[in-house]
Amino acid sequence: MLLLWTGCATTHGVALRETPKNPLADQLMLFAKGGPRPSERTAQLLRRLDLDNDWNRDPAATLVKLHALLDHEPTSEIVYAYAELAYISAAKTPSNSEKTALDLYGTSVTNAYLYLFDRQYGAWHNHYDPQFRSACDLYNNSLENVLRIVRKQGALAPGGHQSIELAGQAYDVTVVPRGDRWAPDEFDHFEFCSDYQIQGLKNEYHGYGLGVPLVAVRKNKTGEYAAEKFYPPGLSFPVTAFLRVLPDDANGSTIPGVRHRAIIELYDTLVSSELVIDGRNVPLESDLSTPLAFFLDNPAFRDTDLATLGLLFPDKTRKMAGIYMLEPYDPNKIPVLMVHGVWSTPITWMEMFNDLRSQPDLRSHYQFWFYLYPTGQPFWISARQLRDDLAYVRASVDPQHAAVALDQMVLVGHSMGGLVARLQTLDSHDDFWHIMSDKPIADLKAAPEIKEGLAKTFYFEANPSIRRVITIATPHRGSAFANDTTRYLGRKLISLPTKLVQGSETLRRDNPGFFRDSDVLAIPTSIDSLAPSSPILPVMLAAARGPWVKYNNIVGVLPSQAWYDKLVGEGPGDGIVPFSSAHLDDVESEIVVEADHSGVHQHPKAVLEVRRILLEHLAELRGIPSRNAIYYRSANPQN
Repeated sequence: MLLLWTGCATTHGVALRETPKNPLADQLMLFAKGGPRPSERTAQLLRRLDLDNDWNRDPAATLVKLHALLDHEPTSEIVYAYAELAYISAAKTPSNSEKTALDLYGTSVTNAYLYLFDRQYGAWHNHYDPQFRSACDLYNNSLENVLRIVRKQGALAPGGHQSIELAGQAYDVTVVPRGDRWAPDEFDHFEFCSDYQIQGLKNEYHGYGLGVPLVAVRKNKTGEYAAEKFYPPGLSFPVTAFLRVLPDDANGSTIPGVRHRAIIELYDTLVSSELVIDGRNVPLESDLSTPLAFFLDNPAFRDTDLATLGLLFPDKTRKMAGIYMLEPYDPNKIPVLMVHGVWSTPITWMEMFNDLRSQPDLRSHYQFWFYLYPTGQPFWISARQLRDDLAYVRASVDPQHAAVALDQMVLVGHSMGGLVARLQTLDSHDDFWHIMSDKPIADLKAAPEIKEGLAKTFYFEANPSIRRVITIATPHRGSAFANDTTRYLGRKLISLPTKLVQGSETLRRDNPGFFRDSDVLAIPTSIDSLAPSSPILPVMLAAARGPWVKYNNIVGVLPSQAWYDKLVGEGPGDGIVPFSSAHLDDVESEIVVEADHSGVHQHPKAVLEVRRILLEHLAELRGIPSRNAIYYRSANPQN
């Protein structure tokens, strides 16, 4: 029964493909018997130029002749054919002829670039022409093969340098990072998105254009940046490599017979979705999901064992607990902190994160943070630790409290995580302490560190930086699944920190008659803390709230659950938390999602609702009336 509390759906993020994705495979018959071979239009050009027999006898000599023709008659059809035939020649090159393959693929990508952008080959191309689209594929795939060879040689890194030479064309190529989100020395290595098949995410977000999508794996640094301590090990992020041929003259054309310069630019596609070439906006090929899925395979952050350790052995995971950032800290973006539930880790948020981050209007204004904490302990202890962790992040990245965006924070909590999040926005007064005792805490006989820990747990103020809390499938009034059986099993299986257990026994012994409720003092497990009889829950519902905070709620209800009603007798719910417990009256909005407890926060309707709320939050901060409110009322007439 304890298993039903899980909120984590952990899978491997990616699987290695047998063959990288390549849109040219069919067009050029790369893997067919007798292939690869030229496209029909290139074959026709060879026939017109009386070079078809030459190509069949001696492809290398044919490329030299084509280059000579290109110098004499620079037309778009010749430069395209030259790029395509160089690619085919490279594909046929033996694997032990690396330099030859590099020169051929380099010739293909540079001439595909000239076809697309050099004015002498046409100021404007018909974008509906299949050849134009093929030129884009030639550019992308030949560049990818260049990068594969460069990576093998250890030069795929900022500052890396290569020379490419073929048939009178010579290029010096340098790798240059663009933007300032990641420093050049933070790139550890690169993987190719086309090598991987996503398994751990339902939706894949791919942008179409020019360039090669890469998985950039970050190099762990030691204390050089304020936010360094909040980046998980092995963090990976999306980058697109783009090769730009630099013009040799004022007219923007390349001059035959001289060494040319080209740069391979590395763009963070979470920031840059397009670039400008000769006054034209050019979209970048991008892949936002594969780098995230690649990161999900990171054993330091992915394993189900981490969720199990956090539940059964909270003390062993405390060192790993804290706030994690999967993107560079940005003082101008509003944090959205996601808090997981019982027997879970931040991985449970990756579906929602993947969907939300794909929206430019969200990622340009929000940064997503994730809280990892041991879920075997009572939620009010986790709430106390989150208060400390939030203060620690602020002191680290913004000690002067100059970042206005950090005072507009949104918390999103699933299951028990919703209780941890909501406790950040309440004023305790004496209400929580009086659950245990009517006597002042100052009269308690205890060691200073124990007394301070109790005071921080039961006396607190609403965090002024948190402006909104979204709770999802949260047991605000507890759940009958935290019954005598599961609570007994929880106490048998969950190993609470010895220091806490012994401390509570010492307190009761040294303060006879001081405490009214010894169960709370005894530090029960998280399962105990979620029982409907838990004395903390009604106090939370009645507690004073920060007047600046707004609340939104999402409730899960299974469409047909006679088994659940019969088992717990609490009416409709998500299989773990009944509607009567998850429902709230004091919220700006509440919607019902047809999903079970572990899937509510991953359901498309829940993701759309969180997106709506975040856009409305942004509009309110700007003082702009939001159309989202109209959408909400039309989509949820019962509200």
